[in-house]
Amino acid sequence: MTTISTRLGKVTGRSAPATPGTERGVLQCLGIPYAKPPLGELRFRAPQPHGPWSGTLDATQLGDRAMQTELPDVLKLGRDPAPDAMSEDCLVLNVYTPAADGRARPVLFWIHGGGFTIGSANDYDGSVLAAQGDVVVVAVNYRLGLFGYLDLAAYGDELAGSASNGFRDQILALAWVRDNIADYGGDPDNVTIFGESAGGASVNAILAAPSANGLYHRAIAHSGTATTTPPPPVAAALAGFLKVPEEGLLQHLQAMPAADLLAAQADSGIGGGASIDGTVVTRDTYQAIAEHGAAGVPYIAGYNANEGTLFTAVGSDPDTFAPMTHFIAQMTCDGADPTDYMAAMRDAHPDDGAQALYERAWTDMFRRASMRTCEAATHAGPGGWLYRFDLPSTVMDGRLGATHASEIAFTFNAYTRPDAPGLKFHDGNDPAVRRLAEQWSNTVIAFARNGAPNGAGLPQWSRYSATERTALVLDSESRIEADPDAAARGLWPADSG
Repeated sequence: MTTISTRLGKVTGRSAPATPGTERGVLQCLGIPYAKPPLGELRFRAPQPHGPWSGTLDATQLGDRAMQTELPDVLKLGRDPAPDAMSEDCLVLNVYTPAADGRARPVLFWIHGGGFTIGSANDYDGSVLAAQGDVVVVAVNYRLGLFGYLDLAAYGDELAGSASNGFRDQILALAWVRDNIADYGGDPDNVTIFGESAGGASVNAILAAPSANGLYHRAIAHSGTATTTPPPPVAAALAGFLKVPEEGLLQHLQAMPAADLLAAQADSGIGGGASIDGTVVTRDTYQAIAEHGAAGVPYIAGYNANEGTLFTAVGSDPDTFAPMTHFIAQMTCDGADPTDYMAAMRDAHPDDGAQALYERAWTDMFRRASMRTCEAATHAGPGGWLYRFDLPSTVMDGRLGATHASEIAFTFNAYTRPDAPGLKFHDGNDPAVRRLAEQWSNTVIAFARNGAPNGAGLPQWSRYSATERTALVLDSESRIEADPDAAARGLWPADSG
């Protein structure tokens, strides 16, 4: 264990062994509180900075994860079968640093996925990246589901923006990084936000949140959607489910035990997600990138070739394939009527059944958002680079292909250490897997260091634009392709870029 002095107080972290291939150990400072526990009257409110502590903070153990339902079995691959405790007192972050030595290292700020209802920073170990690239990795917990994304703005000015409280948590954690990361050997003036799925969507929402301006300097959205629609009006439905008058909903929700509120979320199917709430997230992602212009940040986005297979593998009810396909297609169309797009998709794939169309719709949702955000970033000036992850997974007899979330272990180079936590869909003994993990993680590190993704062992990668639709395809032999998804792009609305 190692104790360091910081502006907020002394912190005792734990030292991790040197990563294979490096001689560099890593200091892990876990469960650091960045906000006051959102309990009692602070439930549904904007997070409040935690401030200093007395004595020495024990940062040798992971903190509680946010309130959430149990992970589906397929999402437990490579995870601890006995996950950490969960509670509302979850606003903590984990820091992985080569040393708290006063050096100014690039900072990689990870936002976990899970559909805004499950997941935790605790599922990702930044030790390999920190040692490999001499960088600081920060992973953040944030409120999920009804606790973090329920729109209660109608119940008072102090609840304006409550539909984006989970984003507020992330932004407050970024402010913590700005103010404190130098104590951990990081550079507050070189922060890369990156995340996958809901974490990628969070990155895209943060781009559209004025309160986050200046807190980050590069951005990577893995399988993220753009923020394009207002919060769904769910208060009446939730009040009806709980059998309380709508005018008394807030008081009832504030009095509910956390476990009961979580159960209501699960039983009602009412959750939350990224939206333009008007207070925190003030416009759509594309408009925000355009408005930032040359003052925006270099940006990478991408998606996986078979995103949707994971969502059928989690045990989806076949009866939900058709309505869910319509819902996902509507998200692909930025909330507009998806009828024409769905008809074009069926015509283009006449042999697809309901499940195949459902899986295809998931891929298209992430694909279109990735392409459009990259194009917008290039047009604005800082540059956007598009990738597609194609390497087929080997779990479940290879049925999933290059499924949703299968690239994360490559981003963290988790195959370097067999004991590293996190989802692992590939055989870590395969030389092609280990080679791609090394190349892609080094590319992420290079981008974090200097804002350009080249020079780390992958083919020379140019910016994505409406005139030069070049993408990096990540595979056993990675390559550059020109407009690799032209056929899919032709099915979308005319403003697809």
